[in-house]
Amino acid sequence: MKKVLITGSSNGFGYLATLTLARKGYKVWATMRDTNGKNAQKKQELESIANDENLAITVAELDVTSAISTNTLVERIIKEDVNLDVLVNNAGIMYVGITEAYSLEQVEEQFNTNFFGVIRTSKAFLPLLKKSDDGLIINISSLAGRLVFPYFGVYCASKFALEAYSESLKYELKPFGVDVTVIEPGPYPSGLLYSGPKEDDTKVLETYGDMAGIPKAMLDNFGEFYKSENAPNPQEIPNAILKAIETEKGKRPIRHAVGIDYSTNELNSKTAPIQESLVKDALQMAHLI
Repeated sequence: MKKVLITGSSNGFGYLATLTLARKGYKVWATMRDTNGKNAQKKQELESIANDENLAITVAELDVTSAISTNTLVERIIKEDVNLDVLVNNAGIMYVGITEAYSLEQVEEQFNTNFFGVIRTSKAFLPLLKKSDDGLIINISSLAGRLVFPYFGVYCASKFALEAYSESLKYELKPFGVDVTVIEPGPYPSGLLYSGPKEDDTKVLETYGDMAGIPKAMLDNFGEFYKSENAPNPQEIPNAILKAIETEKGKRPIRHAVGIDYSTNELNSKTAPIQESLVKDALQMAHLI
């Protein structure tokens, strides 16, 4: 039985992925923050479903912004399960607003979850993944890690950074038998769109006049779309995660956009040969491809 750890399992893609993988016979470590407080009900809910359906789900505390929390969980997994096969870095938040009006502290907070959180968990769990016969890291990025959306500047920056980190890691981990793949969701009614705070710098906001209301209008438009019959199904992302896990080792693509992709997969297909040529021909590192 493969063992999978999913970050951000309290809601959205993480919650759905937990149930999807567990129902397919995987042992899932469903992790989330504040399991004794804010997310206590979600923890109880997952544990109840696991009990009723006889699923191998262990709900565990994990704050990806905390090294102490991450290392504590590593020690627990070593003690209880010995090893780990798959790490799904799903936890994330999204800041939508006037980019200039976000304070430096807010930008650091965005990156601490979306980028440094992934580095923190990857570094912590890679020693276990390297011991697996089919170690795999799945990073949940976004179309906003390949395309730039106005008023999503801070979020886009965090996801662009994640994409670069993931691709470099994929090359470097190949000799160790660990795959890295990136899933890039399009817009989905997962709750992520409304997870970020308002901009701190009110003085900057004032200089934008009526333009300061554009981000809210965008969110409202997305909200209406999510209520329509054309709204995409969030289950598509857990399905993509499952497909990535079940794809043969070494044949997983570095990235794949899912849902409404605004031609992101076309962009990916056009840039892939350039990237491969750089590593294979210019750098003479074909053994990493």
